Amino acid sequence: MTTYIKLLTPLFLAYALMSCAANPTGERANPGGVNTYDAQLAKDLGADEYGMRSYVLVILKTGPADITDEALRQELFAGHFSNMTSLAERELLVLAGPFIEGGDKRGLFVFNVPTIAQAKELVSTDPAVAAGIFTAEYTRYYGSAALMAINDLHAKIQKSDID
Repeated sequence: MTTYIKLLTPLFLAYALMSCAANPTGERANPGGVNTYDAQLAKDLGADEYGMRSYVLVILKTGPADITDEALRQELFAGHFSNMTSLAERELLVLAGPFIEGGDKRGLFVFNVPTIAQAKELVSTDPAVAAGIFTAEYTRYYGSAALMAINDLHAKIQKSDID
C-alpha cells in the first residue's frame, strides 16, 4: 500500500499544479476551457481582479428591549422590513435575513458601504434596532462582487412579499 501511495503522490501533485495554472491570457477559464470572464459585468458589480469587493457585515443580536405590546412589535417589525426594502432598492443593502436556530444571533445585513461608520448610520435607521429589539455587531467583509446582483435575481424568484 505504501508503494502504491508513493507512486501516485507525484501524479496527484503534477495534476494539482497543472489544474491550478493560469491560461496564457492570465484569465480564469471554466472547466471546458472557454473563458467566461465578463469585464463589463465585473465593472458594473464593482469587482476587483479576483471578482471580489468589500462590504460591511452586520450581525443582529437579541437586544435589551422586551416589548410585549404585540401591536407595537408588529409596527416595529413592519418598519424593519420596510427599511430593509428601501436600503436594498438604493443598492446599499446587499443581503439580509434571519438566522435559523441562531440563539441570540438573530440575523444579518451585508451592506455595500466601505466603512463601519457608514453601516452604523444605515443600521440606525432600522426601527427594530432603534427600539432595542436588536443590537448590532459590525465587521468589514471581503466577498464575491456577485452579491451585488442578488437583489435583482431574488426579485425574479420571490412569489410573495413578507408581511
